[in-house]
Amino acid sequence: MSNEWPRKTIAECAADEPYSTQIGPFGKALTPEEYTPSGVPLLRGINVNHGRFYDDGFVFISEETADRLSKFESFPGDVLLVHKGTLGQIGIMPKNRKYHRYIMGNSMLRVKCNTTKLIPEYLYYWLCSDEGQHYLFSRVSQVGVPQIQKPLTTLREASLPVPPLSEQKAIAHILSSFDDKIELNRQMNETLEAMARAIFKSWFVDFDPVSAKRSGRQPAGMDTATADLFPDDFEESSLGLIPKGWKVGTLGEEIEIIKGKSYKSSELVPSSTALVTLKSFHRGGGYRPDGLKPYNGTYKPEQIIKPGELVVAYTDVTQAADVIGKPAIVKADERYNTLVASLDLGIIRVRNKNLNIAFLYYLFNQNDFQNHVYSHTNGSTVLHLSKDGIPSYEFCLPHSSLISKFEKIISPIFDFSNINWQESINITTLRDTLLPKLMSGQIRVKEAEKIMEKLT
Repeated sequence: MSNEWPRKTIAECAADEPYSTQIGPFGKALTPEEYTPSGVPLLRGINVNHGRFYDDGFVFISEETADRLSKFESFPGDVLLVHKGTLGQIGIMPKNRKYHRYIMGNSMLRVKCNTTKLIPEYLYYWLCSDEGQHYLFSRVSQVGVPQIQKPLTTLREASLPVPPLSEQKAIAHILSSFDDKIELNRQMNETLEAMARAIFKSWFVDFDPVSAKRSGRQPAGMDTATADLFPDDFEESSLGLIPKGWKVGTLGEEIEIIKGKSYKSSELVPSSTALVTLKSFHRGGGYRPDGLKPYNGTYKPEQIIKPGELVVAYTDVTQAADVIGKPAIVKADERYNTLVASLDLGIIRVRNKNLNIAFLYYLFNQNDFQNHVYSHTNGSTVLHLSKDGIPSYEFCLPHSSLISKFEKIISPIFDFSNINWQESINITTLRDTLLPKLMSGQIRVKEAEKIMEKLT
């Protein structure tokens, strides 16, 4: 059935207009000196991922500079790819957006489709497929910052199956329905995460219960037994005022950090073992299962990551420090028997039995910790976290009974989040199984719709 659908190159399916396939400005075409506090946003890798468009985190250029770079402007419906740095990130410029115009940064590629031949949503899913990703990554240079060699030529020469428009639209609809469910779970987990972070900040950063008791008030929304775990006054410390009886220490006194394993690209072959990599981190922290890389090389026993362990990114290629120092709690994955830390991250192991992973995870998410980490990085294009960056961080350590209480309170949040996460993994696996079969014509949309009905 696959021979019913001809293959065409992206160049053949691009809009019949100038710059329909375009790489962002490079070299002296745009320099950091031209960035401005506000104006026209510059698109970077941070703004596209998993089909989502992140309409924030921009650097800006002036309207005059944007006019000079008008051929790099991106319009609704453009398919956007990252060709340097955090490779494999793809998205579509939406119709509803904050700013009236956007200019591509130097790490971006763009395709404007001829919609009488190819719709953007179908192209997006092909680029996300195993075939599309293999095509792109087989042309990556590993010298320095990872980047696609001859990115514009590589993009234009990509060949994909092109079914009739009606079939393209139906396929895109089916696949986007899976993504909608995954996105709903992500939003639910984001809400749960915000709740847990708010509790941590109130208890261990702002010390709200202590302030309330000091003023003779019952801490808001807290039962008496929990309130009794907090002191009713403060005392001076090297960090300023802290709850009475709590102590100040460094992370180096409380934890051990195990650095991950360096590897060769030749070792990234199908295996029951996988590396947890930089791509396993969401921007801003949190775990991504799609960042795992099958691996058949050697490793030390201590570099094995058990589900539920905490890891931290030690390297960052995002150019905006969106990953370095960010934490993630690794989750079980039925696809692999063993997970191993890659060189770009560290495994956090607790020395002090009174500490736990939940407390450390939310401590590492605090702005104060992130600012400390950033001050201990070096590098321009690629950021590296220094060896003493995490161990030297000073923090306020509560009594063990309060740390245990915090873990008990947020455990249901973790459990519900894990249920959503596992459901999303199952949906993702099903979507990725159907994707190549739909695009090759091996199965038709009606068959996929029947499979979808079982999920709803």
